[in-house]
Amino acid sequence: PDVATIAELSEDRTVEGVFAVTRKERRRTRAGAPYLALELADASGRIEARVWSDVELLDGRFDEGDAIRVLGRVERFDGKLQVQVRAVEPTEADPATLTPSLRRDADELDGFFEFLAAEIAHPGLAHVVGAFVGDAEIRAALRSLPAAGADGHHGYAGGLLEHTVGVATLCRETAQLHPRLRTDLLLAAALLHDVGRIRELGRGPAFRKTDEGRLLGHAHLGLRTVATNGVRYATPE
Repeated sequence: PDVATIAELSEDRTVEGVFAVTRKERRRTRAGAPYLALELADASGRIEARVWSDVELLDGRFDEGDAIRVLGRVERFDGKLQVQVRAVEPTEADPATLTPSLRRDADELDGFFEFLAAEIAHPGLAHVVGAFVGDAEIRAALRSLPAAGADGHHGYAGGLLEHTVGVATLCRETAQLHPRLRTDLLLAAALLHDVGRIRELGRGPAFRKTDEGRLLGHAHLGLRTVATNGVRYATPE
């Protein structure tokens, strides 16, 4: 079998590789036979997979979120490629490294994030945003999470950082074109508008919503994160 990334897979190809299990569901066919519906991922992308045979045996070998070695064949179903899994073995690979990631340089985006934060002149707003800029845990989360879950926009590790910088950049440029806009307030809001995602989403590869994420949502969690990050709300003059 060939060793290939998901992006390189093609129909009628036998493949062996190490992938992260981003979704695992036990289902039944119309005839009542059990099977496993999976989504597999690596740094190049995601693909659906199915386990039709030896379901009981293979089901016990891995859980959602694990990294596994897969032997299977690529087929086309309903117009999309799908891996028919024949064998599964656990591996020592870190599943978090087997998720689709940024196409842009994360360090460069980090630099843009800091640059945009430094553009805020209002002391109160600068203090609020600065608390997040200086928080290593929050900065790491921005680089490791998607913007809206694995199935949403920017649905890859680091997508949250890319989306945040993109929105803030658009807001800064818009404010330059429209002087009546309150630039500091607009820029601060853009930089923090999705910060609640760091509590709404769990780590890769699945990026499932946390319990509080399902209960409260990222907007409310964002307000809580600002309130609990050791800062006070500041009202622009």
